[in-house]
Amino acid sequence: MTPEARQSQHTLELRAAARHFGRRRFLTTTGAAAALAFSVHLPTAGTAAAAELDAARIADDPFTLGVASGDPGPGSVLLWTRLAPAPFQPDGGLPAQRVVVHWEVAHDERFRRIARRGTALAHPEFHHTVHVEVDHLRPDRVLYYRFRTGRWISPTGRTRTAPAPDGTPGSLTLAAVSCQAYHDGYFTPYAHLAADDVDIVFHLGDYLYEYAVNSVGGARNYTDRTLPAVFNRETVTLEDYRLRYALYRSDPDLRAAHAAHPFVVTWDDHETENNYAGDIPENGVPPEEFLLRRAAAYRAYWENQPLRRPQRPDGPDMRLYRRLHWGRLAQFDVLDTRQYRSNQAYGDGARVPGFESDDPARTITGAQQERWLLDGWRSSRALWNVVPQVVFSQRNFDLTSPSRVSMDAWDGYRASRRRVLQGARAAGIENLMVLTGDVHVGYAFDIKQDFDDPASRTVGTEVVATSIASGKEGAERPANWQTYMSANPHLKFYDGRRGYVTVGLGRRAARADFRTVPYVTRPGAPVTTAASFVVEAGNPGLRPA
Repeated sequence: MTPEARQSQHTLELRAAARHFGRRRFLTTTGAAAALAFSVHLPTAGTAAAAELDAARIADDPFTLGVASGDPGPGSVLLWTRLAPAPFQPDGGLPAQRVVVHWEVAHDERFRRIARRGTALAHPEFHHTVHVEVDHLRPDRVLYYRFRTGRWISPTGRTRTAPAPDGTPGSLTLAAVSCQAYHDGYFTPYAHLAADDVDIVFHLGDYLYEYAVNSVGGARNYTDRTLPAVFNRETVTLEDYRLRYALYRSDPDLRAAHAAHPFVVTWDDHETENNYAGDIPENGVPPEEFLLRRAAAYRAYWENQPLRRPQRPDGPDMRLYRRLHWGRLAQFDVLDTRQYRSNQAYGDGARVPGFESDDPARTITGAQQERWLLDGWRSSRALWNVVPQVVFSQRNFDLTSPSRVSMDAWDGYRASRRRVLQGARAAGIENLMVLTGDVHVGYAFDIKQDFDDPASRTVGTEVVATSIASGKEGAERPANWQTYMSANPHLKFYDGRRGYVTVGLGRRAARADFRTVPYVTRPGAPVTTAASFVVEAGNPGLRPA
C-alpha cells in the first residue's frame, strides 16, 4: 500500500486507538488533553464560544517565547507568537480561555507608518499560539511587526515580503540551518545569524529532539538554573512536545534569529522520533500507538512554527511540502522526505545497496509529492530551482567498492533519486540547488548524473548545512575526513564544526559561505567563514571563491 493510501486509514485508526487511551501506557494525561492532540478542525463551536479572558488580568509578560514570521509571499507573510507567562508549565500560565491579541505591521521600527493592523484570537486548544496571515502588503518590502495583549507588548520582529511574481530581483541571500539538540550545547550560531544581513532562513529539520534533557541542560551544564523534571523524559504526548518547544524557544539566540528574519521550515525525524519512516516507528510499537504519537508531534510542530493554515495537521497527517517563489530569480520546492517514505532498507544504518534498497517501488517522497515536484519544475520560470530537504548526493563511507551508504538518506532510495534527476533534466532545469541538513557536518557536493562515474556530467549543486548544536563541538576534520574526501570525488568540502551556511543567489552566480563556531558547550563562541564556493548560472559545478 502506498503512503498516500495509508493516510486514508489514519483517521479511522486514530479514532479506534483513542477509545483505548486508558490502556496506552504513555497516555497518562487526562483523556480530554490527549483527545485534543487529534482534533482535526478549528476549535468546535462549544470551545470557541467558551469564556474570553480579560487580557488586563494577565499579570506577567506573556511574550516569553518571542515572535516569528515565515513563508513570505509577494503580498503576504505569516506572523507567529505564543502567549505563555509561565512557559514551563503545561498550561503556559494561562487558563483555558481564549485571549484577544492585537497585531501591527509597519514600514518602520518605530511603527509610525502602519501597513496593516488587526486582531487575532489565541485559543487554548492551540496552546494560545497565534498564526496571523497578513495579506494586502506590497511586494519586496522589509517590514516590522509586533503583538499586544492587555498591557503587554511583544518584542519587535523584522520580516519581509517576496518580490512580485514577474519581478526580476538582482539577488537574494538565504541562510540554511538544521539540527539543534538543546542538550548538546548553546545555540550560539543563531546569535551570529541574527546579526547577518539575510533575506530568509531555511530550517531543514530537527528543530527539536525527543530525547530527555536533564536538570543542567545536558552539555550546557547550567550552574545558574535548574530545569524542571518535565524535560527529563522522552517526548511522546502532546504535552511533552509542547513543553519541549517551550524549552527550545526559551533560548535567547533562537528567539533573536526568529525575530530578525522570516523562516521557512521543514522537518526531519527528531521532531517526532528518530528515523521513523512514514507510519513505521523506529522501535516496533503498534502502529496505532505510533500514529497517536505522530499526531501529537505534528500538532505541536504546527502550533509552534510560523506556518500557514494549509499546513495545519489533520490528525497524524500534515501537508508540509509547499512551493515559494522569489520573483523569477528562485523557486523553492520545500520537501517532506519523512512522512511519505518507504521503510529504510536492510534495517536502516550503513549498508551496501542492493536489490531491496534499489526496488523501483520504493520512495522517499511518496508518489504524489514526487509528481508535484516534477510538475513544478516543468512550469518553473525561475533562474535557480532550490530544493530544501535531506542529504541527496551519494555519500560513500568506504574506500572499497561497493561501499556502504546511508539507508536513511537518498542513497537508500536510489530509484527515487534517479527519477528526480531525470525529471529535472526533462524539465530543462539548468540551475538545480539542493539545500540539506541532518548529518551535523557541512558538505559541498557536485550533483552528478552518475555518481559512480566522476567524469559524468555535473547537473546541480548540493549545499549541506552543519548543525546548530547537535554533536557538540565537532572538529574541522573529523576522523573520517580523508576517507570521505577520497571515496567521493564529487565532495568538494567537508567540515565537522557547528554553524550554518549562507547562500547568495544572483543573476550570474551563486555563492555559499560556510560559517562555523569553535565550540557550543559554553556560550559566546566567535564565528568565522570556513570556506566559500561559487557556482556560475548555467554552468553547474562548485569552484572555490
